[in-house]
Amino acid sequence: MLFGFLGLNPFLGNLVVTALTFIYVFGLVALLNYYVTKFALPTDISRKITHIGAGSIIGFLFLYDDSHWSKYLNVAIFIVWIFLLIFKGLFADEDDEAVRTMTRNGDRSELLKGPLYFVIVATICGTLFYKTIPGIVAMSILAWGDGIAPIIGTRYGRLKYKILSDKSLEGSLSMLIFAFAASIFFVWLILPNQLDIIQILIVSIIATLTEAFSPKEVDNILIPIVVIFVYLLINNLSVLLI
Repeated sequence: MLFGFLGLNPFLGNLVVTALTFIYVFGLVALLNYYVTKFALPTDISRKITHIGAGSIIGFLFLYDDSHWSKYLNVAIFIVWIFLLIFKGLFADEDDEAVRTMTRNGDRSELLKGPLYFVIVATICGTLFYKTIPGIVAMSILAWGDGIAPIIGTRYGRLKYKILSDKSLEGSLSMLIFAFAASIFFVWLILPNQLDIIQILIVSIIATLTEAFSPKEVDNILIPIVVIFVYLLINNLSVLLI
């Protein structure tokens, strides 16, 4: 869309945006690997920064021209990482940058869990739910809400509770705040005319409760499923009431 002003046709414009997503993601992983290696950045922090950064790739969506099929190239980076994570999860050395930056304890098999689930969900949101409110909000909440919550909860959480895994009220509150704020920002950026703050607040609260009840490793799948389901339910109820 933006590149139309530069004289590029839709396909070339979308190709340029896709190239930018590759530069962004691989640059982020390389940068975090540098900080983990040189400055001993804790792996739980690097893991969640990667999580947040990867989800924030939806910020590139507003640059895509929807008039051409190449808009679906937005998920090319995620498809590449699906294969990379499977390969690295099975065969990578412990000093591999993905193992260093995306796992808790340097166990490569972790790449086949949360990180792999994340990129699969991102691929679905970028295709079946391309530039829709459910897809945008699901990725916003997954990236920022679920990304910030464990950082705050682990370091500053004092009021602990346990349902299926250890959580804290501080972590859950940060989940709600960042999920809500990130969703508003990305919807405003991509689909400003469809911004509904009340709906986003309701969905963010439900997503926070989902995260509180979610077992480890499953939240990357469970949260977006619940978010999309709630949005579809709200929309269907709205149609019935009208």
